[in-house]
Amino acid sequence: MKNKTILMLAAGVMAWAMAGASFAYDGTKCKAPGDCWEPKPGYPDKIAGSQYDPKHDPAELNKQQESIKAMEARNKKRWEHLSQTGKFVYKVEDIK
Repeated sequence: MKNKTILMLAAGVMAWAMAGASFAYDGTKCKAPGDCWEPKPGYPDKIAGSQYDPKHDPAELNKQQESIKAMEARNKKRWEHLSQTGKFVYKVEDIK
């Protein structure tokens, strides 16, 4: 009986400690309840990209679009060859 009481008391203390830990920080600039992240003092509000950032390079931005255009051109050649001959050729270089 004594062990059961000690076990119940220990469980109660742990539950109280965990509840206290989750509500310990209330934040000073909360966007929403529980969303109270703050940057370190002196951290800039917005970080500007550098000239080497690929998000600002037009060539990097257009790489995927160019590869899609090339893929569509290859598929068009394959389809035309298939329509004319009835044979599918994967390598576009082999199409005469």
